[in-house]
Parts: sequence; structure tokens; C-alpha cells
Amino acid sequence: MRKLLFGIFLSVACWQPLAESDPVRPNFLIVMADDCTWNDLPVYGGLNAKTPRLDRLARQGMVFDQAFLAEAMCQPCRAELFTGQYPLRNGCAWNHSASRPQTRSVPHYLAPLGYRVGLAGKVHVKPRQAFPFETVAGFDPNCVRNPTREHDLSAIQAFMERDERQPFFLTVALVEPHVPWVMGDASQYPSAELKLPPNIADTPTSRDAFSRYLAEITYMDAQVGDILDTLERAGKAENTLVIFTSEQGSQFPGCKWTNWNTGVHTALIARWPGRIPPATRTQALVQYADVLPTLLHTAGAVPDEPSFDGSSFLPVLLGERTEHRTFAFAIHNNLPEGPAYPVRAVTDGRFRYIRNLLPDEIYLEKHLMGWSGRGQLNNPYWQTWVRDAWQNPQTYRLVKRYLKRPQEELYHSLEDPYELRNLADSPDHAATKLKLAKALDQWMSAQGDPGIPQDTPDALNAARNGNHLFFPPD
Repeated sequence: MRKLLFGIFLSVACWQPLAESDPVRPNFLIVMADDCTWNDLPVYGGLNAKTPRLDRLARQGMVFDQAFLAEAMCQPCRAELFTGQYPLRNGCAWNHSASRPQTRSVPHYLAPLGYRVGLAGKVHVKPRQAFPFETVAGFDPNCVRNPTREHDLSAIQAFMERDERQPFFLTVALVEPHVPWVMGDASQYPSAELKLPPNIADTPTSRDAFSRYLAEITYMDAQVGDILDTLERAGKAENTLVIFTSEQGSQFPGCKWTNWNTGVHTALIARWPGRIPPATRTQALVQYADVLPTLLHTAGAVPDEPSFDGSSFLPVLLGERTEHRTFAFAIHNNLPEGPAYPVRAVTDGRFRYIRNLLPDEIYLEKHLMGWSGRGQLNNPYWQTWVRDAWQNPQTYRLVKRYLKRPQEELYHSLEDPYELRNLADSPDHAATKLKLAKALDQWMSAQGDPGIPQDTPDALNAARNGNHLFFPPD
């Protein structure tokens, strides 16, 4: 048993300039949705949502079919995206916690290269010293406001246009389709006509909620269109690498707060006119930790590999390579969303292996199953699942799947994208399970991940106070 130690994992970033083959550094625009399950989008096979602007963006650029984040919660995944480091390394391994104060993020890396670095909308990373973005107005930072404030494009246009000699990095972090699902026109999605995904129990309340969720996806799509139109008006579209990503899965059981495919799989679409081949798709396996090294590489720097857990996939963007990483990894620490329930996972893009570290416990998540501070149910559809489980075998299986999980899970994610058929005990897949289990063990060791002791009140409280518990790698 490892002894608990206090410490800080420091990484000092450095880089070397590339040859001056491209003297004009591109701008970077990242647009993030919030809690949007990747395969609810039409570009990934979604059967309901209408997203004309995202569909157009996909035709103009490259769609990543195998993009992942390490933790299916808002704060940890954003910290991973902005630092190029996995949750345990940057320190934000729980929702509503914090990264280590010494953590370096996008502003620390791109500002010395001459970029102005801004963030509009939802922030949800801290402390400020680790994420010193310039605040850009115009988009609601509050993901639970009812209703969301109308957006104003003038501030992001001014940021884009402010200095013709200086390139920019801008993230516009939208708050749709995060709950409450109140934006958009739900009448476009009559609940009785919806084709529910197989991991969503078919109850009238679920259908009503899914209709409102789809309306928010369409509302989000219109915001994406407005942002891209603003980039055009600013005259910056031709020399801007645009990345759209959907963050983690939606707030339905089996999506957000899980290591399943509908939790940690994310949408990723990239456009860079004249550089990224249009209307292309790639099976290259990438992860949020790869994004920052990719931006540095694109900006004309060679990222210092020890500083990051990810690496540049610029050759994939340029059509020079079809593969990137071998594995993508995932982690879940359930505090403070509910009782401790640590989960770890790995995928090779075809199969996913999941290890539930406390399989004798039941899984509980307070937002999805519980009550708000105003004495109202946050998500009343869960109660209808439980109510109907006794008479509907399929609903019973979904409730049991969510609450009571085996020690090991193995899924053929390409054939079973909702991961409803556990192959962990299949002799035919024993070699695959062993390969992925070994890769997961090696990753946990390299990250200094002790597993169960990480999802404890002591570890969480230390992180919140900036005194992260540190478990030295083996």
C-alpha cells in the first residue's frame, strides 16, 4: 500500500521553434458545447437532432470519429484540454475541485509565442494563476441559469480584430445543452416521434426530457453558426484553425459521469481552409490532452514532450498520417457528485476495458438522481426508470447496469457503440481484455494513480485547498 504523501507534480514547459516554413501563425478558435453526447449529433449518426451549421462545418473540415476525454465531467475535462495533462497530473481529478496552482495552461504557452489568449462563456477551471485567460464577454458563463442569457457577438469580434499583427487563441465555451433544458424550440421534436437511443429507457418523462435536450442542441448549433459568421466578418476565417468539440455526454443515466462510450467519447471537428482537407473523416485516436501540443506545433513550436501527457496530431490534420495514439484513457472519481465510486478505463478505438474499483457498492449520482436546493427534482426521468423497471425488462436492465456494475467490463465499441453487451467473461476476447488491462495498469502506475485512495474526502479536500495529495509513480 502506497503511503500518502503531500507534494506537487511540477512540469516546466519549453519548446524549440520550427523552421520558418509558414511565417504567418494561424489563429485558434475552439467552440465547446456543454454536456452533449457525441452520437446524438447527426454527423455521428444521431437520428433526431437538427444541426445544419455543424453539418456544414463537417463538410468544410475533418471529423474525428475516435476522440476522447479523460473524465466525463465539466471541470476535469476542461482542465485536461487547456493543460495537455491528464486529471491526476494537472490535479483536477474531481468535479468542482481545482488544478495544482503551479499548473501551466494555454496562456502560459501561447502568450510567449505572441498570441493573445481569451476565453468567453463558461470557465469552470481554477485557480486563476493556472488558467490566466483574458476574459472575453458576450456569452453566459452560468451553465444552470434559467433561461440562458442571450449572447452578444460584439466582444468576440473585437477580440478577433484587435491587433492585425498578433494572432489570437479564443475559446467560446457555450452552456448548451447542459441542464436545465429550456432553450430552443422543443416543438420541433414531438416526443412521440423521437427515436430514443438504446441506453435511454423509454418512458414518457424521458421522451419529454429528450425532446427539450434536442431543442438545446439545435440552439447550440445556431450559436456555433453565429460564432463562425463572426469569424468571417472579422476577416479571420482563412487563417484560423477552428475546433468544435461536444465535451462529455449529456445528463442522462449512462452518459455524463461514466467511463462508457457515451460519457468520454467526444465530438471533434477541425477546419483550417487550405490546410485541412475538407469533407474528410479520420479514425485516428486522439484525446483532449493532445489538443494543446497540437496547437503549439501548429503555431511553429515543438512541444516539450515531458511537459504533456498528450502529443501533437497536426500530421493527422494535414492528411499526412492516419493514426495517432495507441490508447486513450479514462478516470472517474465520484466525489463530490455522490459516494466514492472510482472507475478507470482504456480504449484502443475498437474495444473498451473498464475497471470498477468498488464493484460491491452501488453507483449514486446526486444531480441525476437527487433534488435541487429549491426542493425540486433535478431530473425526474430517473424516477420513472425506477418505477417502470419492475414491469419492463429492458428498463430493468438499464437501471441495474447503472446502479450495480461488475469489477470488469469489456465492450466492442465499434459494433456496440452504446456498450450494452459486456464481453469481459468471453473466452474469445480474453486476449483483448488482458492487453487492455495491462495498458491500464501501466497508465495508472505512470500517473501515480493509487485507485481507491484517490476517490476519498481527504484527497478531494486537499485538491480544493491547493494541497493535492501526491502518490509517487511506481
